[in-house]
Amino acid sequence: MHWAFEKTIKQARNKAGLTREQAAALIPIDPRYLTNIENKGQHPSLDVFYLLVTTFDLSVDQFFYPGKEPAKSSRRRQLEGMLDDFDDKVLNHS
Repeated sequence: MHWAFEKTIKQARNKAGLTREQAAALIPIDPRYLTNIENKGQHPSLDVFYLLVTTFDLSVDQFFYPGKEPAKSSRRRQLEGMLDDFDDKVLNHS
């Protein structure tokens, strides 16, 4: 089963400006394990999968429902989360 997880993780890690060693230390896993996930398509354990998607704030829908368009993109959910930090007075300011 090819699910493009490796490409998504590599892109998310690069976007975060992390080397494989830095990302692996955050999780924590062996950097070679991360290399195998990113470059060889090795499927991670469920625990490592969870740590990777939560560390890089990725939606799992894209992996479990690859043909289905998510109701809200990860970016939209991130922006909505940021907006939650503002009260209505700030949001109504024009």
